[in-house]
Amino acid sequence: MKPYNKNLKQAARDLRNNMTNAEKLLWSRLRNKQILGLQFYRQKPILNFIVDFYCPAANLVIECDGSQHFSPEGLEADRVRDEALAQLWLKVLRFDNGQVMAQIDDMVEVIYRYCLEVLSKESP
Repeated sequence: MKPYNKNLKQAARDLRNNMTNAEKLLWSRLRNKQILGLQFYRQKPILNFIVDFYCPAANLVIECDGSQHFSPEGLEADRVRDEALAQLWLKVLRFDNGQVMAQIDDMVEVIYRYCLEVLSKESP
């Protein structure tokens, strides 16, 4: 299990109960092991962050980014966050909320291909 701040558990629960439309749509395509039989978790605390989606088998974090992520402050915060997650060998895929809403099949394909690549490297 990846390290996390126990004080974030309630905040993660709250976020699961108040997902954005983009998060809800993407979750509908990730849940129930729909991609290669892989388990995804939503609003998962890791370190001092709450990531939108997490797949431990693929060491993958998926973020649905709203407009606040594209400000100079947001971009810097995401850079720091991605760097910290990379120290745990986690790959972060970021999608704009608009992309998710307009091109969900394309976003799922990117996730599928990434997971397939990771899993093929692990198989002998």
